[in-house]
Amino acid sequence: MNLKHQYWYFESALTPRFCDELIKYGNQQKETLGLTGDTLNLKEEQIDDLKKKRNSNVVWLNDLWIYKEIHPYVRTANTNAGWNFDWNYSELCQFTKYKKQQHYGWHCDSWEEPYKNQKDVNMNGKIRKLSVTCSLSDAKDYKGGELEFSQRNNLEKDVSTTCTQILPRGSIVVFPSFEWHRVKPVTEGIRYSLVIWNIGPPYK
Repeated sequence: MNLKHQYWYFESALTPRFCDELIKYGNQQKETLGLTGDTLNLKEEQIDDLKKKRNSNVVWLNDLWIYKEIHPYVRTANTNAGWNFDWNYSELCQFTKYKKQQHYGWHCDSWEEPYKNQKDVNMNGKIRKLSVTCSLSDAKDYKGGELEFSQRNNLEKDVSTTCTQILPRGSIVVFPSFEWHRVKPVTEGIRYSLVIWNIGPPYK
């Protein structure tokens, strides 16, 4: 699918107070190792292999005040970028913490098949359409951790675009879930972010 805009951004959209409250709230919850796809109940050697691809700590949140803050930006980006994807639900919010040397290699957020047999029946039959990343940290509080997008999936040549628009605290980046992207290793400090996947019926 050829699109004019690979992502749409809102610079410093979220207030410092919102970012502070979300970081405090996220840090009060039980965190787990960020996984990829259907990778539950891993053995130690499997965890080591996973960390080569993805190494981050996450907390799952399902709070209305978070969705109410972020959803208007998703709708605006969907319209302004000209995607006009049909979406009607959001998965759990992922509060993500990248510490020193933690990262997430090249990946896309979408799956090959629609969801099925989910505990949350609102997800069944739907696919990920719009991904959202929100920067909760001030760029001066960490180094590395760049968000990069593949230039039209040209992964074999590792040609990428650094999304500098995410750097100001409170900035929001919305992009189609099939776009390939990565978070490079953090070299200093902690990078806090919020990720939400917005889903809808399969493309027609």
